[in-house]
Amino acid sequence: MNSMKIDLGLTFDNSYAKELEGFYASCTGAQAPDPELIKLNVSLAASIGLKNTNPEQLAEVFSGSQAPIGASSLAQVYAGHQFGGFSPQLGDGRALLLGEVLDEGGKRVDVQLKGSGRTPFSRGGDGKAVLGAVLREYILSEAMYALNIPTTRALAVVTTGEQIMRTQLLPGAVLTRVASSHIRVGTFQFFSSRGEQDKVKQLADYAIERHYPELKNSPQVYLDFLCAVCDKQAELVARWLLVGFVHGVMNTDNMTISGETIDYGPCAFMDDYDPKAVFSSIDRDGRYSYNNQPILAQWNLARLAETLLPLISDDEEKAVAKATESVTKFWDVYQGYWLTGMREKLGISTAEEGDLALCEQLLESMSGQEVDFSQLFRQLANDLETSNLESKSAEDINLESTSRESDKLFNDAAKFIQWKKLWMARLCRDDQPREKPLSETPSQEKRSLPDRVAMMNAVNPVYIPRNHQVEHAIEAAEQRADYQPFENLLRVLENPYTPQAGAEEYAKSAPTTFGPYTTFCGT
Repeated sequence: MNSMKIDLGLTFDNSYAKELEGFYASCTGAQAPDPELIKLNVSLAASIGLKNTNPEQLAEVFSGSQAPIGASSLAQVYAGHQFGGFSPQLGDGRALLLGEVLDEGGKRVDVQLKGSGRTPFSRGGDGKAVLGAVLREYILSEAMYALNIPTTRALAVVTTGEQIMRTQLLPGAVLTRVASSHIRVGTFQFFSSRGEQDKVKQLADYAIERHYPELKNSPQVYLDFLCAVCDKQAELVARWLLVGFVHGVMNTDNMTISGETIDYGPCAFMDDYDPKAVFSSIDRDGRYSYNNQPILAQWNLARLAETLLPLISDDEEKAVAKATESVTKFWDVYQGYWLTGMREKLGISTAEEGDLALCEQLLESMSGQEVDFSQLFRQLANDLETSNLESKSAEDINLESTSRESDKLFNDAAKFIQWKKLWMARLCRDDQPREKPLSETPSQEKRSLPDRVAMMNAVNPVYIPRNHQVEHAIEAAEQRADYQPFENLLRVLENPYTPQAGAEEYAKSAPTTFGPYTTFCGT
């Protein structure tokens, strides 16, 4: 790396480097032969205080070739369960944390390069990334942000001017991403598995100070920390399922303490609803399938709990009992978040005991029907808009007089039609006055039909990163250096809930010629 440093105008304050010696290895990026800035996330750059907009200098920094003033670059160490098997040492093999930035509001975020070259944790890999994988993470992470799902974000894409060998030679690139932090369950596992309990405590104290400072004075601070992480992950995974997202590689080293989505490798959004959807080439047993994601999140959190047991109580039996209770509660917490989200997707503003069964019946009616997950919820809102539901009672509902467009999404809509009458009856009851408020109820006010439709459309996206559109953008960039499809797709995904003129193709499922979709780990 060139010894000259570039001023980005960023305010670095590198607490991880200063406070957690022994938790990382200091290192620098590789020299890129011909770095070029392909994409800068202008709004994100402004939000973290990046003032230097010189493309040549940004390319030097965001390729890893030169360090910015104030940086303290390092690779973090961690362990992790990967597909159920424990690897005692992993770490950032192709990532480089430049440091932490304080934005103008004082918020602390990591700025990390991905694909900038080898680190001490590369384990024989080249530490590089290829353009397609970098563009995929940019598209997916920014789409998740627009969908209001906690996520790392993409700040920049730089091509390096070199060809990287994978199954074939591909253009090299580096992604710059921003996160609340990159502390993972696997970070705790690394030190716990080595018996370094003092460092587990040091890491827990740091994570609490950084992410959950409200817990600092709690008499059971480490148990509360575990509960807080469980809550964040329960909400995150519920949000994934509500938009049809499959992460694809939910290893413990890919689960953050902050509750953000991280590491967009073999991930994808479903077109057609399939509870067993898997897109990863190596997930042959469906461990990380769509429906299994909450189960695996709970499993991962149990691994975090194991590392915290000595901190929760000196009495091992009591520690196990308390931690087990916290992790066991995860499922109810997750289900609460998911059910609240499903009520919103279905235009329901109050809570009834039978709502969970109603939502599950909808999914059952969709299973095996090749029905587009995203399109169905938008079409339900459209059908509701033409239903004149406000003038009906539950007994007066006649589906024949309402729009049947949603039925056309099914191969066989018989079960769905039965469900739809139950749903509309539920909406009729939704407007009935209640004697007392329910804790899960977003609002007890009577909703007009336009308000109810608007509520549904505010949480049911028109546009998701359709897999064929993502691949089209990657192919154009890799093969022809044509970034217009990438830019076009990003522009549509910035406003996923609002229909956009001329963007009809982005709301459609993949054509039948696209075939089964497979993604791959690694960059």
